[in-house]
Amino acid sequence: MTRTIAFAVPGDIQTVTGGYLYDLNLMTALSDAGLEVQHLAWGDSFPAPTGPHMADALAQLRSLPATTVALVDGLAFGALETEGLRQIAAPLFALVHHPLALEPGLENSRASEMADRERANLEIARHIFVTSPHTGQMLRDEYAVAADKITVILPGFDHPADQTAVSKADPPLILSVGLLAERKGHDVLLNALAQILDLHWQADIVGRDHEAGMTARLRSMIADLDLGSRVTLSGEVSKAGLHDRYRKATIFALATRYEGYGIVFGETMGYGLPIVSTTAGAVPETVGPDAGLLVAPDDAEAFAKALRQLLSDETARTACATASAKAAEKLASWQSSAMLVRDVIAAKAGGS
Repeated sequence: MTRTIAFAVPGDIQTVTGGYLYDLNLMTALSDAGLEVQHLAWGDSFPAPTGPHMADALAQLRSLPATTVALVDGLAFGALETEGLRQIAAPLFALVHHPLALEPGLENSRASEMADRERANLEIARHIFVTSPHTGQMLRDEYAVAADKITVILPGFDHPADQTAVSKADPPLILSVGLLAERKGHDVLLNALAQILDLHWQADIVGRDHEAGMTARLRSMIADLDLGSRVTLSGEVSKAGLHDRYRKATIFALATRYEGYGIVFGETMGYGLPIVSTTAGAVPETVGPDAGLLVAPDDAEAFAKALRQLLSDETARTACATASAKAAEKLASWQSSAMLVRDVIAAKAGGS
């Protein structure tokens, strides 16, 4: 029988970040596959929900009939009241991008509390979708989730529609795309850039302010490191503006401290850009073989060395760019990902 999927996402699903883009594209692909998809819009305070946002989310779930599947984004699923989840009649499916306790900057007691609640909530889920093999392995190893309760749903990618050649920016453009948040390591990138001022380059950091004061902190670093004439903080830009930056960029760089998948790397490979990033989380399994240089997280000196190598060695840079474009050809499509979600739900939701 055809089931309705109630897809619960906290915050504005139109937000231009990896997690929201994943949810929106998956929701669209599920609908295109013939499923009836109902968007449950929840408050934006998750994963630390206010009382009203928690009450509203649980009330929406309680209102679902047992014949409707509830697919809940992990930003909210792991933070919901466990006893409240036990009262839900609809089959519960979780979509985990990365465990909530892994956000940098959390006090140990808070991280432990979040991990305990998420572990308990995952036990209640009928099945768990994850965005990468890395996240799946983490749930098995650290959250005691059985392997047969996890399915990896890789994000889908479309090659850029406009493939006409454009002139690269001069000076060479180092492009970084990611939320202005501690986890994304923009401070590490800035410290690395300060070590290669003898080279010819410019840098653009694209992403909206996600944590209070982060833009001010980064602007202060740019001034202190004398990077004002080289580095631009562009904030959130339009899809067309980002497309233009990707096409003109010479190198993509993201000094991330953790990624559950890193959808931005798939986008970057679609443009055939060489990548400088870290070995954190799922990055090594996401970035294609030989598509770039990966260094340990929080190592600005190593990051600077990798940037220097690709800026200075055109042969190495071209080889990475070629490998990046080749890796993009093997990326999943949203259609295939949606079909897998549909089939798993059909198998796991039961006859209720």
